[in-house]
Amino acid sequence: MQVDFVIPVYNERDTLGTLTAGILEHAAPHTVRIIFVDDGSNDGSADVLRTLAEAHPEVEAVRFRRNFGKAAGLAAGFARAGGDVVFTMDADLQDDPAEIPHFLAKLEEGFDIVVGWKEKCH
Repeated sequence: MQVDFVIPVYNERDTLGTLTAGILEHAAPHTVRIIFVDDGSNDGSADVLRTLAEAHPEVEAVRFRRNFGKAAGLAAGFARAGGDVVFTMDADLQDDPAEIPHFLAKLEEGFDIVVGWKEKCH
């Protein structure tokens, strides 16, 4: 199964390597494509994404010249996505890649869409 990840990025250079490694680890054994859309970052995120794309054939980096917002980033990523499954994730690690297998398991059970949210357990 081809699993594409669409990830808008705005000034997240410090988390991009960890996020990429987590996705590659937790989406295995599926074929993965990670589409990062840099929404005009000015913190060096573009350089980190370039390095990640050179190191990992699964990574594609799209760069906006200026900040257009998360919706535009998602739209640009969806326009490039073509996998059997498309995930959206935030670049700041608030979405834990360790949860990916749980989402994939639900899809393999036959669900058409799977949505998650954080929950505080007391």
